[in-house]
Amino acid sequence: MKILNRQYSGVDKTTDVLSFPQYSPKEQKCRRSEVLNAATSELQNFRTSELLLGDIVVNLHQAKRQAVEHNLTFNEELGLLLIHGLLHLVGHDHEKGGYAKRKMRKKTQELLEKLQKE
Repeated sequence: MKILNRQYSGVDKTTDVLSFPQYSPKEQKCRRSEVLNAATSELQNFRTSELLLGDIVVNLHQAKRQAVEHNLTFNEELGLLLIHGLLHLVGHDHEKGGYAKRKMRKKTQELLEKLQKE
């Protein structure tokens, strides 16, 4: 993960999740509402085979450590990281500043609650 992070993000340290979008930022914005509406309405009917957004790479060792730190189960932490990666794939970026960070945090919470209900 450290090597991938350095190679693709220019950050020479390990990370918990990386996203590699299939689309340009402009295309991501067009797909964002389609994906998030489907994901928040009915996860069980969400047909991912019809929608290739990109790749998400999760550092499972880091997820295991973070689960303990965050007082979550491994599966809860993994769900959180996958949601985080998904939001990056549709163009959210918490590193753009306060508003973007709050918006991404709110959407993460919405999706996490939906996932926990399923």
